[in-house]
Amino acid sequence: MIEDFDFGRIAVIGDLFLDCYITGSVSRISPEAPVPVLLRAAHSAVPGGAANVAMNAAALGCRVELVGLVGCDGSAERLRAALAPYPTIGLSGLVADPAWTTITKTRVLSGRQQIVRIDDERVEPVVASTRARVIDAACVAIAQADVVVCSDYAKGVLSEETLEAIMAFAVARNVPVIVDPKRKTFSAYRGAWLVTPNRDELTTATGLPLRTDDDVARAATVAAGQFGGNVLVTRSEEGMTLLRTDGRLQHARVRKSEVYDVCGAGDTVVATIASVVSAGQDLGTAVVIANSAASLVVGKLGTATVSRDELSAALTAEIREDGATVPTDRAREIVEEWRQHGARIVFTNGCFDLVHPGHISLIRAAARQGDKLIVALNSDASVRRLKGESRPVQDEQARATVIGALRDVDLVVIFDEDTPLETIRALRPDVIVKGADYQEHQVVGGDFVKSYGGAVALVDIVSGRSTSALVGKMRQPAPSAVEPASVPGTARGSVP
Repeated sequence: MIEDFDFGRIAVIGDLFLDCYITGSVSRISPEAPVPVLLRAAHSAVPGGAANVAMNAAALGCRVELVGLVGCDGSAERLRAALAPYPTIGLSGLVADPAWTTITKTRVLSGRQQIVRIDDERVEPVVASTRARVIDAACVAIAQADVVVCSDYAKGVLSEETLEAIMAFAVARNVPVIVDPKRKTFSAYRGAWLVTPNRDELTTATGLPLRTDDDVARAATVAAGQFGGNVLVTRSEEGMTLLRTDGRLQHARVRKSEVYDVCGAGDTVVATIASVVSAGQDLGTAVVIANSAASLVVGKLGTATVSRDELSAALTAEIREDGATVPTDRAREIVEEWRQHGARIVFTNGCFDLVHPGHISLIRAAARQGDKLIVALNSDASVRRLKGESRPVQDEQARATVIGALRDVDLVVIFDEDTPLETIRALRPDVIVKGADYQEHQVVGGDFVKSYGGAVALVDIVSGRSTSALVGKMRQPAPSAVEPASVPGTARGSVP
């Protein structure tokens, strides 16, 4: 789980902003013009752009070296002050140029409603001497980094010359580069390991529509051909789609959340992916975790971060799905997410018609074999074929509800075949658990699970318990009433 990750060092290079927020309330329209009058309550400033990426990575536990360009102005001083609470962010890579204006975006809000945004920027080509200083600072940061992030907002810091130098230096040291792009084509990012466009950026770069999953896959393939790496498409309410260089696709479903503000969500995604990769995790795991981080940050107002504790709690809540009965296809997706979080998947199965202590002991013992327990139930038709027309006593949904309510059970699936072999093949658990009344060679799916390094566990259970015995007992006629013994010296029924 993420609380156990040992995060590494990240170099964040790109366009720096100061994001300012003026908040207050509106109760009337100006008599001077048809505009709202804001009664100002607060004025705050937070790091934005590449600085927000750095802040998000630091909030998760990474050490960050931030590289970018600032002016010699008050906004640069405020940006440094806003980054000061994050001691794990190094600022020696901030290049100051008196000819540059520190980009400032001021948002005016009434409650949670943005009224207007005011941008203060003067974007001009970076002069050669300043560009060389940025490249030097970037190379120093990359030399110490496990992952590099290029946060490109098309404001001039990441020129083609600068990008070429960054890519060459990083590739030579085998350091992966992740790019958040803002270009009409991704060819300038050749050498990058991953590029993370949103839907609009991908459409701009490829000229292709993005109406369906297939459309996204086609456009991502074209984009990947422009720079030669992996592509992660952030799709807002539709989640994310990852296209790997080997052609594999991974869709991350959207997380339900109340959306207050999408400002900075892309920064959170790229920072989370970089952080997780710096901890030695694979790209698939990073995408799943970044998807969760994005769902959290859009529920916050303005440019914001997600802490390690927040993300850990959200991931735990998302992967529990206690007692949920889902189709096998959905179960496969859930199991894959669990596996990407590092969970050991345990599987057991049965009819579980009338739950008794033997069942409970099996389930408790199974849960101790790993992190997540799946219970596969025979469908009603399957039970009838195995037990006869009089069974099951409870229908499949009732049985699933009872089993799913047990705290040791994380997921319930129902299979219609006589054995769970197809379900096991679909879910590929790490451990199959059966009672010790079985022998290992008798466990359905055991050979398959062991073929990829899994295991079969035979556990002790409460003996002398079975549903068939309970059903038989219920069908026995009730014993006849025993007549009361007579009291000596009285007739039956008389009062002594």
